[in-house]
Amino acid sequence: MDFKSRAKALVSQMTLEEKMGQMKYNAPAIPRLGIPAYNWWNEALHGAARSGTATVFPQAIGMAASFNDELMQKVADAISDEVRAKYNEYKTFGGTLIYQGLTCWSPNINIFRDPRWGRGHETYGEDPYLTGRMGAAFVKGMQGDDPVYRKTDATLKHYAVHSGPEGLRHSFDAEVNREDLYGTYLAAFRYCIEKAHPAAVMGAYNRVNGEPCCASRTLLQDILRGEFGFDGYVVSDCGAIRDIDLHHKVTGGPDESAALAVKNGCDLNCGAAYTYLQAAWEKGLIGEEEITAAVERLMEARLRLGMFDESCPYDSISMDVVESPAHTALNREMARQSMVLLKNNGILPLKGTETIAVIGPNADSKTVLLGNYNGTPSRYTTLLRGIQEAASGKVHYALGCHLYREENPDDCQEHPLREAILAAKRSDAVVLCLGLDPAMEGEEGDAYNGTASGDKLDLELPASQKILYHEIVKTGKPVIFVNVSGSCVNLCDQDRECAAVIQCFYPGAEGGHAFADLLFGKASPSGRLPVTFYKSADDLPDFTDYSMKGRTYRFFEGEPLYPFGYGLSYTAFSENWLDGETVEVTNTGKMDAWHTVLKFVQEPHPQLVGFCKVWVPAGETVTARVRQD
Repeated sequence: MDFKSRAKALVSQMTLEEKMGQMKYNAPAIPRLGIPAYNWWNEALHGAARSGTATVFPQAIGMAASFNDELMQKVADAISDEVRAKYNEYKTFGGTLIYQGLTCWSPNINIFRDPRWGRGHETYGEDPYLTGRMGAAFVKGMQGDDPVYRKTDATLKHYAVHSGPEGLRHSFDAEVNREDLYGTYLAAFRYCIEKAHPAAVMGAYNRVNGEPCCASRTLLQDILRGEFGFDGYVVSDCGAIRDIDLHHKVTGGPDESAALAVKNGCDLNCGAAYTYLQAAWEKGLIGEEEITAAVERLMEARLRLGMFDESCPYDSISMDVVESPAHTALNREMARQSMVLLKNNGILPLKGTETIAVIGPNADSKTVLLGNYNGTPSRYTTLLRGIQEAASGKVHYALGCHLYREENPDDCQEHPLREAILAAKRSDAVVLCLGLDPAMEGEEGDAYNGTASGDKLDLELPASQKILYHEIVKTGKPVIFVNVSGSCVNLCDQDRECAAVIQCFYPGAEGGHAFADLLFGKASPSGRLPVTFYKSADDLPDFTDYSMKGRTYRFFEGEPLYPFGYGLSYTAFSENWLDGETVEVTNTGKMDAWHTVLKFVQEPHPQLVGFCKVWVPAGETVTARVRQD
């Protein structure tokens, strides 16, 4: 009997009340049917998250900068091994708690349309094609390649047209025309569904053209299941069903909201709204057949994960895979490929024998390694520690300033600026590690900047860091500026005044080792920007305007500081296109290195249509095929 038939048979034995219970994310056990309690909520954005020790890979935006979907799939395969290993142990307790199951609410394939959006670093950047390729690779790695069972479930989120403002997300109506809807906001969803067949899709909080995403007939029925052929299950974002009546004011109460969501295809509720399904049924707002159809999809998913079988091949994955040497090595490689060299006047790579001042609040920060929706590494290397371990010369360290709080000479706090100036003066070169951290850009409720609910008000470095920066530049020592952030920051001064500029996205537990590998030339930088680096937020339309006009490299009419796809190397490459998809790549320099081949079309606007990552030894030529599916 196939999984669909088994699911129908199983659900046919449930009472209406039991069916409704299975539509809650914290589904209760049904002992008489041998169904254990199951919590559907798990996270795996860039590693097994919120469930203890795990390999913490670079944040999603950093992995996008690798432009290496083959490596992305290997990373996702490692993540799913760790998720499955943890589940295999947790289930011995008789049921799973939150963050202990196999149904992962990742990846986030929303388009990073505006650099002010706090959650943008959870995405794969601003380009629909890059997002689709990286997202599909993630889904494939997460779900495994067994012909019968899925290793874990991947969930595309947040469907759809969702990218801030965070503070308005529970009531916001994203108004978008058909061209932007299909050409930008839905393109990666469609690509992933057609290429990778994800198990699930999560509905967003907002409305789109008046319809709440988690109860939209247009989005869920007509487009997702109809046009895109999606045959998995749909889960709501957490609390989103109650938003329909409380904030969107589309329905008159929670029973109406629950009924509207289920009738339009939202099978699973993160939140408590589906406790009102009983009342909705009693009022005739929804029929049992609609509830049955939703539960059949959910039970089919659990069956495909092997939850009720004794012969699932993934049951043998043990906790030995968690932070294994192989996963740590993979993590370091992905971190190396996630960093982008934006400027180099020849100072890099360093020899390692220099006296180096490592300065800044992000130099020795564990927080910036981890991003958000993260696990806990038992071993990690900050940028400072990576440099200290790799350098043979003397390394001076100074905090320099608080991440965002300015010094007050009259208070009793530490005053680290002078120490930083002295450290710079005593050194041959300065590695200045500034930028943001996940407390400054993130999800509503997670970030310290409550006035912006996790979003950024502008693209500027905090005033405390600007003071430190200008004082260090005044010393006259060559500055290697390291911007640690999940999004675009105004680096105009740094591009003009520094000897080198490196964009280091939140790089994971191996970030320090990877950074040192690049700094001292053990490896060449190969990352490319997955987002445009603008000069100022003044160059952008209003944040609440969801038209793509004036946004991203495809539609921006100004002059960016660093364009999408930009990134330097320690060597040089030439490309000789043999036809539309085959290219000869020659490394004309003296260092073996990775090279990213990007193919764009220019009409009616610039558009990435293909890319590949190739390893080219110094002085050699490699023939590569550039995927353009």
